Amino acid sequence: MTEPVLAAEDLRVWYGTERGPVRAVDGVSFEVHEGETLGLVGESGCGKSTLGRAILGLLPRGAAMDGSLRFKGTELVGLPRKELEGMRGPELGLVFQEPMTRLNPLMRISEHFEETLKIHEPGLGKKGMKERATEALRHVGIPPSRYDHYPHEFSGGMRQRIMIALTLVLRPAFMVADEPTTALDVLVEAQILRLLGDLRQNFRTAMLLITHNLGIVAEACDRVAVMYAGRIVEIGDAREVFAEPQHPYTRELLASTISLHTTGLHSIPGAPPDLADPPAGCRFHPRCPDAMRVCEQREPVPVRLETGQVTECWLHGPADRIPENGTEPLEREAISVADEA
Repeated sequence: MTEPVLAAEDLRVWYGTERGPVRAVDGVSFEVHEGETLGLVGESGCGKSTLGRAILGLLPRGAAMDGSLRFKGTELVGLPRKELEGMRGPELGLVFQEPMTRLNPLMRISEHFEETLKIHEPGLGKKGMKERATEALRHVGIPPSRYDHYPHEFSGGMRQRIMIALTLVLRPAFMVADEPTTALDVLVEAQILRLLGDLRQNFRTAMLLITHNLGIVAEACDRVAVMYAGRIVEIGDAREVFAEPQHPYTRELLASTISLHTTGLHSIPGAPPDLADPPAGCRFHPRCPDAMRVCEQREPVPVRLETGQVTECWLHGPADRIPENGTEPLEREAISVADEA
């Protein structure tokens, strides 16, 4: 297999607070290869967006990061801010959610492209900038005749296409798409997903797709990483994970998804833990229907299964690390709806 475009190993990101460090990303490892899309899913507050912003060097002041994050062999952790800023755009791209909040309503679309290209490719010239910009717009299905229009003259779906074109115009090798279909109707959502798929095939762009929507992952991603409380608890081929989820949290997420065959609503009891003070052992054990004694005593270790998935769950061992009586079911009071409120 070729060298990954992006590789994280034991990556950690935390925020300093009066209560102590908030461990938003706490020891995650993954790889993304050329032309591959990795979906990142999990409940709100699990660390997905923090991970995406850490890759791009967009963490706020007061945040810290350690571990390893390599982009095409270059270590990003500890890289001077100025060097990382120079990589952002030409090498590392970002597609935000809610494009209307990212496009300046007082600037024409042409001015957005010119501003971007002047910063990163100042020698391109006015004519070259327009050619590059209109080419990028054509790739996302927007005719060059709309080049001098204002953002308010476009629909929500077309504005999101413009955001993708603004990322594409610099031809990055890796792109983070953070909830790119939020607030779009299902028809426009499908169009955006097809567009992202076309970009992957035509430009071989590697992509991290952050979303709450498991249906999007099933349709648009090659592999999926399931995140809970700052950890990636399961990662593997998207079809394998959806067909045979190995971690209880993944199973619970899939069971909570509504489909045409849904006859009753399902939810995961309880709430995600406080990342300033996460529970001992497995972080999911207070909510897990399969929790055992070992789950509250020891953090699970990553195990590669025969199906190809890597999961952090004591249900899969390793057996030699489980203490005596560790497989006994964990006794606790059932979590009620009232407790959740």
